[in-house]
Amino acid sequence: MQRARLLPVHLYVLAHLKKAGVDYAKMMAKMSELPLSTIEDAIKDLMEAGLVERDSGSAVKRSKARFKKAFEVHKHHTYYKLSREGELFIRQIDENWLKDYFNSLFPGGWKVMKALAGAKGFDELPKGIKSDSIREELLLHRFITPSGRKVMFFKLLVEFLGVG
Repeated sequence: MQRARLLPVHLYVLAHLKKAGVDYAKMMAKMSELPLSTIEDAIKDLMEAGLVERDSGSAVKRSKARFKKAFEVHKHHTYYKLSREGELFIRQIDENWLKDYFNSLFPGGWKVMKALAGAKGFDELPKGIKSDSIREELLLHRFITPSGRKVMFFKLLVEFLGVG
């Protein structure tokens, strides 16, 4: 999947699966507070790109699904994991890659992401960064609420990617 076509929700799913090992769509939606349909669409796109695959088997151990509390659980959902290509892709994501990616999303994107990661919300951004167009971009990508607060999706994305 090309960087230009990779949406922030795709990046979140990849980072979530890297951190979790294996997980299911409903849990990703619950943790990120994004609609389940958004997560399912992102998983479908990533599967078509060959970066994510279904996890086979009827049970999952905590050593494989790191967000699970029980030692072993029987699967009641469809679990997903990074494919070999997905593992290789996410390994290449470093600070330079993230800088290029967020700058391609919107002007000054990397600077805005780093500033927002360290702020409580949009209103705390420095004057040189804070503008109506940046606010619209952050709303479009679901990084902030209409009131300017950071959303859980954004908080987890920057945590999983190590931004900030």
